[in-house]
Amino acid sequence: QVQLVESGGGLVQAGGSLRLSCAASGIFFSINAMSWHRQAPGKQRELVAGISRFGSIKYADSVKGRFTISRDNAKRTVSLQMNSLKPEDTAVYYCAADKDGNFPYKGDYWGQGTQVTVSS
Repeated sequence: QVQLVESGGGLVQAGGSLRLSCAASGIFFSINAMSWHRQAPGKQRELVAGISRFGSIKYADSVKGRFTISRDNAKRTVSLQMNSLKPEDTAVYYCAADKDGNFPYKGDYWGQGTQVTVSS
């Protein structure tokens, strides 16, 4: 049974930082592309960052230079370091895994999400 469990969300002031983590089980992990997505109320879910099995990385334009995605295959985790947070970053953040090891980070498996709230 595939399980993805996010942690690290919370309330932070604008300009602050948070680090999200996703623990995976039930998949090989090392051969899976992993990604982070977010969804704010009234908006479509969007890809925030993705990382392939080979280490190739993709970021949404809105987070480039502020967010960093990384993976630790030994620990079976993928993380999202979020710096210089803005109120518009407020959303539920979801961890996702692809059966494939490369793009397009479509999300074959999903976590339940963790809330990130950035105050002005």
